[in-house]
Amino acid sequence: MTKLEGVPEPGAMRGKLVPLAIYRQLINGPEFVSDWQTVDQSMIDMFAHATRDHQFIHTDSRRAEKETPFGGTIAHGFLTLSLLSSLAFDAMPGVEGTQMGVNYGFERVRFLSAVKSGARIRGKFRLIGITERAVSVQTAWDSLVEVEGMIKPAITAHWITLALLDR
Repeated sequence: MTKLEGVPEPGAMRGKLVPLAIYRQLINGPEFVSDWQTVDQSMIDMFAHATRDHQFIHTDSRRAEKETPFGGTIAHGFLTLSLLSSLAFDAMPGVEGTQMGVNYGFERVRFLSAVKSGARIRGKFRLIGITERAVSVQTAWDSLVEVEGMIKPAITAHWITLALLDR
C-alpha cells in the first residue's frame, strides 16, 4: 500500500478526529488495527447473565473440557461481535464535526472460529465506503476479529456505522 498524500499513518489517527476530506481518502486504504484485548471467563459469564444464554460451552469449564472439541469454555459469538465497538474505538479515527457514532447494521457476519476463554483478540478494519448525507456520514467497513495465535479469524463482517453531524 502506498502512502496517501497528506494522510497520516493509521497509528497516528487512532482515537483522533480527522477532517472528512482525509476520511474520504481512507476508502480502500490502510487497515486499522486495535490493541489486543483479553476475553476472560468473567466477561463470558457476565455476557451469559445479561443474555440469559448459560449454555455449558460458555459457562461450565469442566463439562466444556470433556464434551466439546474446544478444550474448555468459549465466548459467545455475539459477545465477540459486540466487542467490535470497543475494538473499533481503539483503532479507528472519527470524523471531525460529528457529535456521535451509532451502529447502523451489518450486511454480512460470519463466525469462523471460537474464542476460547482467556484468548486475546484484536480488530482489523478497512474503510470500503462512505455515504454522505445532510445530517450524517455513513461508513462501511470490512471488519474482522483476529484471535492471537490462530490462522482463521473469529469473525468477519461488513459493518455499517453512522456518524451524526454537529448541527
